[in-house]
Amino acid sequence: MRWLSGLTTFLSVVLSVNSLSFFVQPGTKRCVKEEVHKSQMVVGQYSVSGEFPGMSVKVTDTRGHTLFTKDDISKGKFAFTEDEYDVVDVCFNNKAAADGTSHGPNREVVVTLKHGTEAKDYGQLAKVEKLKPLELELRRLEDLSQEIVGDFQYMREREKEMRDTNESTNTRVLWFSFFSIACLFGLATWQVLYLRNYFKAKKLIE
Repeated sequence: MRWLSGLTTFLSVVLSVNSLSFFVQPGTKRCVKEEVHKSQMVVGQYSVSGEFPGMSVKVTDTRGHTLFTKDDISKGKFAFTEDEYDVVDVCFNNKAAADGTSHGPNREVVVTLKHGTEAKDYGQLAKVEKLKPLELELRRLEDLSQEIVGDFQYMREREKEMRDTNESTNTRVLWFSFFSIACLFGLATWQVLYLRNYFKAKKLIE
C-alpha cells in the first residue's frame, strides 16, 4: 500500500498543477495563458486579497468563446472542457480606478489550475461508488497512467506534424532553389545574346 501511494504521488507530480500569485493594479488587467488538451477537464480556483469591489475574472479561448466570467469576485472556482486543443486566457481585471474617482489598492490574486486527473474529485467518487481506500488508489493510478499515455500519444502526433512540416518546407525550398537557378541561367543567357547582337549591330565584333 505504501509503494502504491508513493507511485501515485510521483505520477501526480509529473502531471503538473499550476499555481500562480500576482498583483493587479487598479484599472489594469492581467492574464494567464494555459494550454488545454482535447476533452480534458480544467478546474481553476482563485482568491483575491482585500474586500474592495470591482475585481472580475473572465476565461476565454482563442476562438473568442467565453468559458467563464464573474464580477466582484473574492474567491471561487470554475471548470470547463474544450472539444479540441487550445490555449485559454484566464484574465483578472481590477476596475477599481476605471471611473477615475475611486483608487483602490493593488489586489493580490492567487490562481490554481488543475488538469485532467488532478481536477477530479476522488473523495466524491469514493462516496458514490463506495470504493475502499485501496480501490480508490488503484482507480486514481489507472487514471494517471492513462493520462500519461495520452500525453505521450499527443507528443508523438505533434512530432509527426512538425516532421511533416519540415519535410514539406525542405521540398519547397529545394524546388525554389531549382527555380532560382533556372531564372539566373536564363537571365545570363539572355544578357549574353543581347550583348552579342548589340556588338554585332555596332560592328564591334563579327
